[in-house]
Formats: sequence, C-alpha cells, structure tokens
Amino acid sequence: MHRYIIKRVLMLIPIIIGVSFIVFFMMDMAEGNALDLIGLDFSEEKLAELYHQYGYDRSVFYRYLLYIKNLFHGSLGTSIIYKKDVLDLYLQRLPATLKLASASVLVAVVLSIPLGIRAATHHGSLTDNASMVLALVGLSMPNYWLGLMLAVLFAQKLHWLPSSGDLNGIWSLILPAITVGTGLMATMTRTTRSSMLDVIRQDYLRTARAKGVPEKRVINVHALRNALIPIITVVGTEMGKALGGAVVTENVFAWPGVGRLIIEAVNQRDTATVTGCIILTAVMISIVQLIVDILYAFVDPRLRAEYSTGGQRSRRKTGPRAAALGLAGKEGAVA
Repeated sequence: MHRYIIKRVLMLIPIIIGVSFIVFFMMDMAEGNALDLIGLDFSEEKLAELYHQYGYDRSVFYRYLLYIKNLFHGSLGTSIIYKKDVLDLYLQRLPATLKLASASVLVAVVLSIPLGIRAATHHGSLTDNASMVLALVGLSMPNYWLGLMLAVLFAQKLHWLPSSGDLNGIWSLILPAITVGTGLMATMTRTTRSSMLDVIRQDYLRTARAKGVPEKRVINVHALRNALIPIITVVGTEMGKALGGAVVTENVFAWPGVGRLIIEAVNQRDTATVTGCIILTAVMISIVQLIVDILYAFVDPRLRAEYSTGGQRSRRKTGPRAAALGLAGKEGAVA
C-alpha cells in the first residue's frame, strides 16, 4: 500500500507542471494583465519598475520558468492584486469550499442511495421510472440556472433563506449545497441503481433469502455492501468535482470559497493567483482520489490482500481503481 501511495504522490509532479503550463499560458493570452489594472494612477517610471519586478518586460517563457523554479522551492508566488502570498489566500478560502463540497456530497448521498436502492428493487415499476426521470432532470439543469431559481424563490419571494455570503451559518449553506448536490445526486442515483441491479440477483443473495435472512437485511447489508465500490468511485469523483467545479455556484451565491477567488483573479488578470489556486485544487482532487482507492481495500478484503502483497500483474497494469471495479463485477463477491 505504501508503495502505491508514494507512486501516486510522485505522479503529482507532472500533473502540477502540466496544469501550471496550461493555465499560465492561457492567462498570458488574455488581454491586459494585473499591473495594467492597478497601475492606472502610477507614473510611467513606477509602472516600468513594476513591470520589471514582476517580469512583464520579459517573455512569457522566462516568467514561466521563473515561476516553476519558485514553485519547486515551495513558493506559489505573490498576488499582485491582493498583495498576499497565494498559498495564504488559498488557505483562507479553502474552509468555505470544503464546507460547501462536503455538504453537497452529503445531500447527494443521503438522497441518491435510498432512491437508487428503491429503483433497483422495484425495477421496471413506476418508482423506477420516476427516479430515472428525476435523475435526468437533475443532470439537465445547469447549476447557475438552478442556483438563481432557488435564490429567487427562497430568498426573494419567501424570505426563508439568505441568498449570498456565509454570515448566517448553516442557513447560508443550504441553497448552495442543494444547487451543487442536485447534479451530484442525479449521477449517484443512476450509479447506485445500476450497481444494485448487478448484484441483486446473485446466488449468494438467494442463499441468504433461503436461510431466512430478512429482505431488508439482504438488500441493505449484503447487496449494498457488494455494490459499494462503484458508488464509492462516483462519490470520490463527485467530491473532486465539488472541490474544483463549484466556481459558478460560489459566484452565484457570493460564497467566499476558492472558486470565487479564482473568478476574481481571472477578471483581474492575476496570473499567480489563478495558477496557484488551480494547482492546489488539482492536488486536492488527487488526494481525494487517493483516499477513494484506499477505501476500496476496506470495502473488499480481496483488494486489501492485493495491496498488502503488492498486487498481481493485471492489477499493476490497470491500477487499483480498474481492478476494484473488475472485482466488483464478479459473481461470488463477499457478502
């Protein structure tokens, strides 16, 4: 297991270089830069001094290589607009993003798993069809539209919930969490239903029923446990999306998270802040995916044995995530 963790950590190096390269050069292609915005009242001499200080009088390749050099010395640079270290800015906004992502995934899990189980156990019924229609509607609604509609209804019309900021504690979190969680719920419902349908008619479940095990226990314990690996995969993926993809929702609800910081930095052409925040978000997503891979071992003892023995050749080729999904699809899974 520790060898795999080290390997995944080392894989972050090319990810960081690739992400930083793309973001840095895309920001350079945008019209203007942060110094043009803050230097409107500066003299030409002062502006020229700032251009030299931040390297804007040199080529973008020179600035990028300088950025990478500083990055591997542990510095993400300093924000021109905010006059703060980018890492400090990110850490200030990260708790709000983590709170929103966790609440969104919680909303999705609490609603989608029971709905997916119900749809699978009543396959082909009105309940099944209704749940799939609901999932399709959730997938089809853009976050920005849903967020605006919720704000208009519950904040402006009914005056039940705040429409922006995080000053009202959990009440401020409800609308953004529902907005992000609705799309996540749709994906998780479909995955839960599909995964449960794969295991619900397996022989070991028939054996459990023949032994007199109550149907609720057969479904909620034996079947669900063997259907968990694809569900965990989707939960981890959606958690990563919530960490890095709540930019629109945070902007709609003026939520003081990393997504809103990135939008502000892009609008102000603050290259160091945008690049640093996206790099750190990519690292956070990679950590979430690593945690998901480790959770596989706790769900399926066979995967735990493979981790501890170094894995078989096929698993080394495909990776533990693919191996986990392959094991989940076999008959005779551990009940």
